Amino acid sequence: MPELFTFEVYTPYRLFYADSVEAITLTLQDGEIGIYANHDFFTAPAVPCILNVKDKQGRWKAAFVTEGILEVTHHKTVLLVDAAEWPEEIDGARAEAAKRHAQESLESGILKFEIDNAKAALKRAEIRLKLRGIKKESE
Repeated sequence: MPELFTFEVYTPYRLFYADSVEAITLTLQDGEIGIYANHDFFTAPAVPCILNVKDKQGRWKAAFVTEGILEVTHHKTVLLVDAAEWPEEIDGARAEAAKRHAQESLESGILKFEIDNAKAALKRAEIRLKLRGIKKESE
């Protein structure tokens, strides 16, 4: 049996996930990473991405997470993010509207911060839609 570690995901509004897991994968600012039991300790910024969690039964689950901080310590990993959603929690129409709005903002943005904000919103919407699409294909 594979070695497990405690994994927790927190948003400002709720404890999104807490259980013993075999592995997780997600994207950090420096690229994608996989975490298993006894991983070296570190703290790093996470970017909006699909978080994959391999539970103690060996099944993979995927969720959308926004930017945040990942902290890996001895037998425990904690991800603090602004938002986290399972595929069934994602409102497809809202994500499509957010994508359209972000694209319009990109086209009309004049100031750098407006363009940066629109790019970030577009990326979040595209990841949500991708995750929803993956879920529908597997159903």
